[in-house]
Amino acid sequence: AAEPCGADGWAQDAVPPGAAFAAASYRGPGNNDTRSNKALPILLWWSGSLFPHFPGDTERIDCPQGSCLVTRSRRVARHRRTKALIFYGTDFRAYEAPLPRLPHQTWALFHEESPMNNYVLSHSPGIRLFNYTATFRRESDYPLTLQWLPGTGYLRAPAVPLAEKDAWRRRGYGPVLYMQSHCDVPSDRDRYVRELMKYIQVDSYGKCLHNRELPSERLRDTSTATTEDSEFMTFIARYKFHLALENAICDDYMTEKLWRPMHLGAVPVYRGSPAVRDWMPNNLSIILIDDFDSPRELAKYLDFLDKNGEEYLKYLEYKNVGGIKNQFLLESLEKREWGVNDMTLPNYLNGFECFICDKENTRVKEEQEHKKSRGKIPAPRPHIAQFKHMGCPMPTPGFGSVEDLSEGDSWKEMWLQDYWQSLDQGEALTAMIHRNESHQGRFWDYMHEIFLKRTRQH
Repeated sequence: AAEPCGADGWAQDAVPPGAAFAAASYRGPGNNDTRSNKALPILLWWSGSLFPHFPGDTERIDCPQGSCLVTRSRRVARHRRTKALIFYGTDFRAYEAPLPRLPHQTWALFHEESPMNNYVLSHSPGIRLFNYTATFRRESDYPLTLQWLPGTGYLRAPAVPLAEKDAWRRRGYGPVLYMQSHCDVPSDRDRYVRELMKYIQVDSYGKCLHNRELPSERLRDTSTATTEDSEFMTFIARYKFHLALENAICDDYMTEKLWRPMHLGAVPVYRGSPAVRDWMPNNLSIILIDDFDSPRELAKYLDFLDKNGEEYLKYLEYKNVGGIKNQFLLESLEKREWGVNDMTLPNYLNGFECFICDKENTRVKEEQEHKKSRGKIPAPRPHIAQFKHMGCPMPTPGFGSVEDLSEGDSWKEMWLQDYWQSLDQGEALTAMIHRNESHQGRFWDYMHEIFLKRTRQH
C-alpha cells in the first residue's frame, strides 16, 4: 500500500509546529527517549470519540520506557510507523473494521463499559481479534476492575445513623430503594424486582417499575440523579437497602450501582459480577440475590434485618477503623497505577496508551534485533487476547427460566438474538482477516455464509 505521508514519516500538515509539546496532558515519570517525533511509533485511536483528552489531533506521550505519537487522524492508518490501532469496545463494529488488517500493526481494545454494549467481545472469535486489552476483567492485560472505586476512604464514609433510617421508615418509606431508568437490559433485572415487590415494599423512583415520586423538582432532574449531587445522595442514603443490579452479568463487571450504596452506608442487595465477593471489604458487606432460592426468601431476610438493627449494622462494620479486612482489595487499590478523580495520577486512558506505547517500543526493538541477527534471534511472537479477557456468559432471565417465557417476550427476542448474532459477526470478521479481504462491504456475504452453514448443521 502506498504511504499517505511525507518522506519524513508524517504528513506535513498533520502536526502543527509545536503542537506536540503544547498540550497539558499527563506526562510520565520521564524516559531517556531522545528521538524526534518523526522517529516515534504512532498509535492511532480508531475510535475518535474517546480521543479528545488532548486539545489537538496528535500528541507526543512520554511513557516509562519510551515515547510515542498518539493520534486520531485516520490518514496515517496504513503508515509503516503506525504500530497499533486502539479501539473503544462500545464503538467497535465488526462490519466497520479496517481491512485489510496489516501485519505490522497490533490491535488494542479499551472497553470498561457493560458487556451489553458489544457482545462480539464476549465470544472467542471477537476478543481474539485483539492483541492487548484493557477491560473490567482482572485477567485483561491492563485491568480496569476498580474503575468506580476511588479508594478505601470512599468506602469508609460514615453511614446515616440507624435511628434516622428507622424514623424514615415510620414516615412510610420502604426499607428497599430501586432507582433505575434503563429498562429492558440483558440482566433482565426488572423481572426480578417486579417479583420481589410482591413480598416487600420497594420504593422505585426511576422510569423502570416507577411507583413513587421524588420529593422535589430538583431531585427529579435526571442530571442530579446521575451525579453525586449532595442533596440526592442525602436522600437515598436514608434507605436501609439499595437494589444494586448491574445491567449485564460478567465476572468483575462492577459499577457505581455497587460502590455508591456502600459509600453511603445503604446495604447493596446485589446481582452482577459472580466474583464480587473477591472484592468486598469484609465477609459481610453486601447481600447477594443469588444466595436466595427465590425473591420471596430474599424478602423474608430483608424484613428480618429491617426489624433487627443489631443484625443490620453488622453489614456496615467495614466502615469502622480496621473494618476493611480484604487484603486482595487493599493490594489491588495500592498496586493500580491510575487514579479515580486523582490529578496526581494518570487516568486509565492515558495509562493504557502508555502501556501500549511501551509494548510497541519493545516490539520494534525485538524486530530490529531479529533482522540484524539474520534470523538467529527469533522474531517476537504476537500476543493474543484470551476469552477470559471478557468472556461474558449468555444472558439469562432475571427470574424463572427461558422455557417459562412466552414466544413474544421482548427480552428473549432482543438479547438472546443479539448474543448469538455477535458470535457470527466475530467469526465473519476473523474469516475475512484470514483471507486478507480488503472490502468491508463483503462482511454481510460472510455472515450469510455462516448462517447457511449453521442451518445445514441443524
